[in-house]
Amino acid sequence: MMRWLLIGGLLLTGSVRAQNCNCVLKGEVNEHQTGKPVAGAVLFLPEINRTTLTDGSGKYVLRGLCQGKYTLICKLIGYQSDTLSVNLIHEEVEQNLHLEEEDIHLQNVTVTAHKLENSTLNRSVLSGEALDQTRGQSLADALKNVTGVSTLQTGSSIGKPIIHGMHSNRVLILNNGIRQEGQQWGSEHAPEIDPFVAKQLTVVKGAAGVRYGPEAIAGVVLVEPAPIPQHTDIQGEANLVGFSNGRQGVASLQVEGGLKALPGLGWRVQGTLKRGGNIQTPHYFLDNTGIAEGNYSLAVGYRHGNWNLEGFASHFDTKLGIFSGSHIGSVSDLENVLKNGEPFVKSGFNYAIGRPYQQVSHSLEKLKISYSPSEKGLWSLTLARQRNKRAEYDLHRPRNDSLAALNRPELNFEISTYTGDLVYEHRPIAQKITGSAGLSLQYQRNLVYGRPLIPNFRQGTAGLFWLEKYSSEQWDLEAGVRYDFRYQRITLFPRRGVREYKYMRFGNVSGSLGLVRRFGKAWNTRLNAGVAWRPPSINELYSAGVHHGAAAYEEGDANLQPETAFNLDWTTQYSSKHLTAEVSFYRNYIHNFIYLQPQATPILTIRGAFPYFKYTQVDALFQGIDFSFNYLITNHLTIQSKYAMVRVMDVKNDVRLVQIPPDRLENSLRYAWTKPGWGLDKLYLQAGHSYVAKQIRVPPNSDFAPPPAAYWLWNAALGTSIPLHKKNLDVSLSVQNIFNTAYRDYLDRFRYYADEQGINISLRTKFNF
Repeated sequence: MMRWLLIGGLLLTGSVRAQNCNCVLKGEVNEHQTGKPVAGAVLFLPEINRTTLTDGSGKYVLRGLCQGKYTLICKLIGYQSDTLSVNLIHEEVEQNLHLEEEDIHLQNVTVTAHKLENSTLNRSVLSGEALDQTRGQSLADALKNVTGVSTLQTGSSIGKPIIHGMHSNRVLILNNGIRQEGQQWGSEHAPEIDPFVAKQLTVVKGAAGVRYGPEAIAGVVLVEPAPIPQHTDIQGEANLVGFSNGRQGVASLQVEGGLKALPGLGWRVQGTLKRGGNIQTPHYFLDNTGIAEGNYSLAVGYRHGNWNLEGFASHFDTKLGIFSGSHIGSVSDLENVLKNGEPFVKSGFNYAIGRPYQQVSHSLEKLKISYSPSEKGLWSLTLARQRNKRAEYDLHRPRNDSLAALNRPELNFEISTYTGDLVYEHRPIAQKITGSAGLSLQYQRNLVYGRPLIPNFRQGTAGLFWLEKYSSEQWDLEAGVRYDFRYQRITLFPRRGVREYKYMRFGNVSGSLGLVRRFGKAWNTRLNAGVAWRPPSINELYSAGVHHGAAAYEEGDANLQPETAFNLDWTTQYSSKHLTAEVSFYRNYIHNFIYLQPQATPILTIRGAFPYFKYTQVDALFQGIDFSFNYLITNHLTIQSKYAMVRVMDVKNDVRLVQIPPDRLENSLRYAWTKPGWGLDKLYLQAGHSYVAKQIRVPPNSDFAPPPAAYWLWNAALGTSIPLHKKNLDVSLSVQNIFNTAYRDYLDRFRYYADEQGINISLRTKFNF
C-alpha cells in the first residue's frame, strides 16, 4: 500500500512540475467597422484577476500565465464589450479582438470652449433652439435672425437674404456643400431649399471669393445638415407647425439609422409638406397669395478605414401664388394704386392658387469621396448635378381658346448645372500651419421657353485656389489666392429668323488676408481684407421684357463690365459668463457695381402697365455696422439687442442708391426656468420688438413711390419641453405683430400695391424619437 501511495505522489509531483507557467498571451484590439487600432482598452482574466491595457497601437501582452483555459474580457467605453474563451496550450498564444461601437446615452451636457475657426472671416451661426423657433418659415425669413442679414421680399411668401446691403448673385448659398444654382438673379426667385434639411445655418460675412469662387462678394450662407449617423439605432425627428395668418400648416419628418449587417453605413430620409392660403393684412386679404410645397431628401454615408463615401439627393417643389393686385391694366390705374395706397383687387380667404403664379422645382444629386492616407492629409472629390425648372404664369391667358386650354406658362426657364471640386487639405505643419488647395469646375446650360426675357446660354467656369493658415495660442493669420475663368456662349434673340451667338470670356484673381488676435479666453478681435470679383450675369446683360413674378419690366445692358470689390472688415467679440457682445465695422468699395435702377415713368405693354427698371453701373461704397449683445441679468432673465446699419453711395455721382436696407433695431427679454415643476423639463417666456427706420437716404424722385414710414412690430413667445416616454416633446407658441400694425417694408417689391401681413400666431411642436 505504501508503495502505491509513493508512486502516486511521485506521479502527481511530476505532473505539477511539468505544468508550464511561462505562457504569453498577446494580440491586438481593433475597431470592427474601420480596422483602426483601439488604444486604452481594458483586458481582464477573471480566473486569476489579471488586467492589462492596450497601448497606442492597440496591442496588449499578458506574461507569466500557466497553461489552461481562461476567459478573456475586453472593455472600453464607447464600444460593446467582447468576451472570448482562450485555451493556453503553447508557450505563446496570439488572440486578436474586434470591438463594435456602441451608443452611450447620457443626460444633456453643455460644454463651452474656444473653437479654432476654419476661417478668419466673421461667422454667425443659427442652430439649436434659435433655429427651432424659425421652423416652418422660408430660408430667408430664418436668416433674418442673424445680425446684419435682412430680406428682399416679393410679397409675403417669396424672399432672399441680403448681407450688408447686397443680395442675389452677390450672396452664395451652399446647400450641403454644393453651390446652389438656379435662376437666383431674379429678385423674386427665392432659394429652392427646404430649411428642415439644416441642423445649422451659418452666415459668412465679407468677401469669400478665395474659397467659394466668383460672386461671393457680400458673403456666403451655409446650409449644413447633421453628419450621417454611424449608429444602428433608428432615430428621428417630427415637426408640426401651424400659422394663423394664411391658415398655413407645415409637417416635416426625418428618420435615420444604420445597418448592423454592414457596419460603417448610415442613412437618412427627410420630407416636408407645406400648404397655405391667402395672407391677411390688418385691413384686407391679399388675393392669390397661397403656397403649396412638397420636398424630400435622401442621404447615405459609408466609412471604412481611410475612405469615406457620402451620397445626397434632394427635390424641392413649390407652387407660389403671386398677388393678383400687382398686375395692373393701364398706366393710369397703376398711378392711382400708388396714389391711393390700396389695391384694386381684394378678396376673402381661400387656398386656391390661380394666375399669376410660379411653379418651381429643383433637384440636386451629390457624391463625395474622401480619402485620408495616414498622416498625409485629406483628399476629397465632390461631384454634383442640379436641375432647376421655373415656370411663370401671367395673369391673363392667351386669347386663343386652344392655347388657353393648354395652360402653358408665359415664361419657362430650365437650367442644368454640373460641378466638380477636388480639394486637398495637408496635415498640420509643426502643429501650427494648416492649409488647402483645390480645383473647381462648373458647366451650365440654360434654356428659356415662351415669351423672351433672357436668352439661352451655355457657361463654363474653372477655378484654382490655395489657402494657408498659421495658428498659435494668441494669433491666427490666414492668406489665400484664387484665379477663376468663365466662358459664355449666348444665343441672342433671333432677328428675322436668324440665330446669332455672342461669345464672352472673363477671368480675374481673388485674394484674402485675415488676422485674429485673442486676448485671453473671453475677448478676440479679427481683421479681414479681401478682393473679389463678379462677371455680369445674363439677365443684367440681355434682359428685355416683363418679369411677371416681380411685376416689373426689366431691361439689360450688353456693355456692362465685371464688378471688382475691395472689402475691409473689422470685428471684435467678447464672451463671458454673463455677457456676450459683438460689433463689426465693414467697408466695401465695388468698382462697376451693377444694380436695377427704377426709371422715371412706368411702361405700358400688351400685358398691362408695369414699373420700369433698367440695369446700370456705378462705383459704389458700402459701409456699415453690425452690433449684438446678450446679457444675463439674473440666473433666469436675459436681455438681447441687435442693431444693423448700412450706408451706400454712388461715389462717382455723389448720390445715394436705391433698395438699400434701412436701419434696424431689435430688443427682447427672455425669462427661462429649468425643471420648473408641473412635469415640465424647461419653460421660457420671451417678449420683444423690432424697429425699422424709414429709408431717407434715397435720391429724390428716384422711385415710383416714396419710401414707406418707419414701423414698430412687437412679438412674444412661450415655450416648454414635456418629458414623454423617456423623450422630450418641445412645444412653443409665438405671436408676431401682436398689435396688428399696418405697415409697408421698403425692401418688399410689392410695397407699391399693398400692406404687409398682419398679426400671425404660430404653434410649433417637435418630437425626437
